[in-house]
Amino acid sequence: MTVERTMKHPGSKSVGWALVQAARLHRGRMGDKLASVGLFAGQEQVLQALAAAGPMTMGELAAILRVRPPTASKTISRLATLSLVERHTEPGDARIVRVRLTEEGQARAAAIEQLWGDVEAELLQDFDGKERKRLRKLLRRVARNLAQASGADSRDLDAPDEEFEELGPSSV
Repeated sequence: MTVERTMKHPGSKSVGWALVQAARLHRGRMGDKLASVGLFAGQEQVLQALAAAGPMTMGELAAILRVRPPTASKTISRLATLSLVERHTEPGDARIVRVRLTEEGQARAAAIEQLWGDVEAELLQDFDGKERKRLRKLLRRVARNLAQASGADSRDLDAPDEEFEELGPSSV
């Protein structure tokens, strides 16, 4: 007679472990959705940032994405090959390069917005408005704590919750 037992991960009671698992599953789900528009996970963040803020330098983009400039540059090169972004040197200072979306990049950013909303609806399926708001606040606090501990910029993590659109089940 054999007894089956459920295997638990040693970190299963850890908040960090749960956060990593949720992040991996979210990234995988977004990766599946992004493949339908010819993109890979991570590329959507660049297009979303440029769609929201407009043209910016590589340094600004790297800061928003919380990556090193070479990482941002590599992603921009790949997106430029797909004709989704364009790079232009700053008049008067050729060392400064600004990146902007092309028309196709803008269309792809709009498609990403819809895909992001679809995945957001899946991940928050059983959450009411209060739970969604509380989760956003808690995750921003986690991110702020980690940013401060690592010396990263945490300013944009302090936005009041009112700046975030309250998403109901039909609008996610």
